[in-house]
Order: sequence, then structure tokens, then C-alpha cells
Amino acid sequence: MADARLTAVKMLLKMEESDSFSNILLDSVLSEAELGERDKAFAAALFYGVTERKLTLDYVIEQNSNIPFHKLDKAAVMILRTGLYQLLYMSGVPESAAVNESVKLCKKLKLFSAQGFVNGMLRSFVRNGKKISYLGLEKSQRLSIEYSCPKWLTDKWLEEYDVERTVKALKASVGKPPVYARVNTLKTNTEDLLAALKKEHISAKKYSALDNCIVLEKTGDIEKSKAFREGLFHVQDISSQLCCLTLRPVVNETVIDMCAAPGGKSFTMAELMGNNGSLYSLDLHDMRVGLIEDGASRLGIRIINAKQGDATRYNTELPLADRVLCDVPCSGLGVIRRKPEIKYKSPEEFAELPAIQRRILETACKYVKVGGTLVYSTCTLSRAENDDVVDAFAEVHPEFSPIVQTVPYNGAENSFKRTYFPDENGGDGFFTASFRRIK
Repeated sequence: MADARLTAVKMLLKMEESDSFSNILLDSVLSEAELGERDKAFAAALFYGVTERKLTLDYVIEQNSNIPFHKLDKAAVMILRTGLYQLLYMSGVPESAAVNESVKLCKKLKLFSAQGFVNGMLRSFVRNGKKISYLGLEKSQRLSIEYSCPKWLTDKWLEEYDVERTVKALKASVGKPPVYARVNTLKTNTEDLLAALKKEHISAKKYSALDNCIVLEKTGDIEKSKAFREGLFHVQDISSQLCCLTLRPVVNETVIDMCAAPGGKSFTMAELMGNNGSLYSLDLHDMRVGLIEDGASRLGIRIINAKQGDATRYNTELPLADRVLCDVPCSGLGVIRRKPEIKYKSPEEFAELPAIQRRILETACKYVKVGGTLVYSTCTLSRAENDDVVDAFAEVHPEFSPIVQTVPYNGAENSFKRTYFPDENGGDGFFTASFRRIK
């Protein structure tokens, strides 16, 4: 695992110096790394884990260092983070290996002067029972450090929800996220898909709370599997599937997916439509439009018309639609367990989003026929991007009536607005709001 540790540290250093998304950086590095599958899995776990738990790990370093944190060498800090992460969260790694391999990393990165410091801190931490003291911290600060969530975000959730709800959301925001997939009902059914995956030694099971949904376990590179290549399923979180089921498109309707790439929601909606009707899948970037087309081709979907377009501008070439899905760009605070780097952004980076979301929603509503359905959705847990945007829209659009769209899922709120929390159904944090055009 020695080279896996070195790979993880180098990726973490690169991540600190760039604005890369964790999943894109990881895929890029591991595809070129000369590591076995086991080592790649270890490097990925360490990379994601340290990114996810950075605030907790840095707190431990500060508590155990005689040198001010800002004066520590960046590479030495990264080595300490990986060593501490193994000691705290990777029970399968022997303590001696976590310490000794961290010291070796100092040599490999030519940080010879840091060897004693790294060795001393990690050994002292082990000797003291690997305890983290939160003594003297107020509630929000403790939650911030315990779950490695910036204080501004912890404060935001405590203000917008309540302590119990916030703690549950924070607990669900760390740890390995489950992987869900949608059965392609145009080609197979749940039982046959599970049998096909079993033949390939891919562990999967039916998700009991939702039809045509499965949980994938220990998949490896799932996109290389025969079942995936044959288009028997596509990877899609439960909450995203529930979003499609909220819109409820049916056979022979005209549907518009406003911000569609990479296409998961469009694929599910096309399957719900039985591959009959018209589905326009729009995205701002040509390359991402290509992803939709490739996915539709693999799944055998012929009703998707993928187009490049700016969702804030009305396109006169598009028809009026029976149903419009307005799944807008958002802060992603509901998916931080999948993309932990999101939570380390400053709140200022999200400040402009509600205005963009309102513009997209204003454009989207113009495509809806009288009697048609409009669903607004995000993958964030932010009142400013969810309730506030929807309430402002409803206030100036009396021609759109809020409606309760039933979904085949127990526990869904009996409201036109629904917030899905990660701890409730195992899915990502998500929000939907439903309207019908009445005039």
C-alpha cells in the first residue's frame, strides 16, 4: 500500500492547489497510476476520506503541535492528515503501519526535517488513546469539527432547520455513500438484472422502498461491466429517481428537461414514458450534450432530443410541453458526501445562485402548456435556493398552482414542496416543488 499512500498524498496536494472536482481528479490520476486494483481502492479511500475529514484532522494537528499550523509545511500537513485518518477511521490499517508509512512518505517527498515531527506526533496520538478533546467548544463549533463541516454551514443548517435535523444531516454527510442504479425497464426487469450482475460477480440487491431501483455494492469499475455496456441500467441516486417520479411523465407526452446533463433524469423519464413521445434534454455545454446522447444510445432510448442551449434564455424552436423539469445548477450541499470539496467553498461562492435559479425557472415556466406540470428541483439543503426561490416564483405567477404530486415512496411530505434529507432514505439531500399551469 506504500505507493497507494504516496499517490493519495500527491492527489491531495494537487487538489489543494487547484479547483478540481475530487471525482475528476481521482479518475484522471488512477487511470494513469501503475497500481493494482486493491491499491487503487486504498488510494481512493484515503483521498476521499482525508478530503472529507479535513477540518477534524487539522484540529487534531493543531491540538498536538507545538508549531503554529500556518507555519507547517503543506506536504508535511498532508502526510499528517493521511496518517491521522488511517489511525482514526481505517480500522483495517495497523497503527504501526499508519505511523511508519507516514514517516517513509517524508523521505519519499524529501521532507527529511519533518520525519521526527511526523513520527513524534502520530506516536504520541496513539499513546494517548487517539482521543479528540472538544472541551470548551460551543455547540456549532463542536459539530463543525466533529463532522468536518465549516462553521458557516453548520450555523446555516442550525438556523434553517433544528439541532436534531442538523446533526442527522451532518452524520449522513460523512462516510462512504451508497451507490444506486435505475433498472432500464425498456430492456429488462429488476430480477433479471440482479441475475445478470451476479453472473459478473457484482454484488447488488433490490432497494425495497422503490420499484426498479437497486443498490450496488463492491462494484469496481461498474462501467466496464457487460450489464452496463448492454444498457440494462444507469447509475442514479434514489432522490434523483424520486424527482423524476414527481414529474410523472407518461407515454406520448412532450417533456423538457431544462438542465439535463449528464442525463440520468432524462433516461429515467424516457423509461417511464415507455420510449414513446418527445423528450428534449438541454444543456449549456456541447460536450455534456454528447454525454446525454451517448447514454441514450447505450440504453436504447430513441425519444431523447439532446440540444445545446442556455436555460436562462427562451428558445422559440422548442415546443410547449406537457411536463417541464427545472433541475437547476445549485450549491450541491445535499451531495457533499459524494463531493466533499463542495463544503469547503465560501458562502460567497453560492451567493449568486438564487438569482440564476430564478431566471431559469422564469424561462422554464414559459414552455409549460395550460394543464401542464412544472417541477423545480435542486440537490441542495439551502432555503435560499429552495423555498425562497419557489415562494418568490409562486408570488408572481398566479397562473401556476402549487400541487401535491404523489410519489411511490413512504415518508414523502404531503406538500407541493419536499425536502429529502440524506439520513431518511439513504439517498442524497434533494428538494422538489411542483406546480400546474391553470391558465
